[in-house]
Amino acid sequence: MSALSLLYLRSRALPVTAAALAGVVLVAAWSADWLQDRPHFDHTARAPVIVLAPLLAAAAIGTALHSHAEELDRTAARRWWPRLVLHLVVATALAAGALAAAVPGHPEAFGAPAMVRNVLGSTGVTVASAALLGARPSWLPMTVYGSAVYLAAPDGPDRAAALWAWPLQPGPEAGAWAVAVAAYGAGAALLAVRGPGRSR
Repeated sequence: MSALSLLYLRSRALPVTAAALAGVVLVAAWSADWLQDRPHFDHTARAPVIVLAPLLAAAAIGTALHSHAEELDRTAARRWWPRLVLHLVVATALAAGALAAAVPGHPEAFGAPAMVRNVLGSTGVTVASAALLGARPSWLPMTVYGSAVYLAAPDGPDRAAALWAWPLQPGPEAGAWAVAVAAYGAGAALLAVRGPGRSR
């Protein structure tokens, strides 16, 4: 690994981010198992975990984009955006894979596919917020949106809800996947073009 790559990893607090993601995965696995084992509950009881764990993982990924030397990043001889995008893709893949393993079984409902989709969508919104607002407050818009969706989403199937309430949809819901993937693509593109915004 080159000295420049090591410098990049240290500047983005990689060990702290990895520890935060590991903590989220452990708590998600325990919570999903505990909720599913409650009397009169089943795998649909894991819905809060499917919404909350990706929010926490996205917050860790988004805040890790913070730079202590924004002016140096912007004026460096080598562009930083390829490293930022690689950082984003690797962190997202690790978070999605680990969190999917935390909720095994029942892929047709609130299982691994829904977890992967929510990691993608939540991270996309958070990264877009990092590009527009700065890395440190990047967790806030998705947290507010996710909380509102959790409170307002309808209980039964609803095609329109698949678009605006995608975090609470069953795993195979195509509309929810389309929104989540679009959010991730938009966030990655904004990050590549603008870089993390300046935190005030």
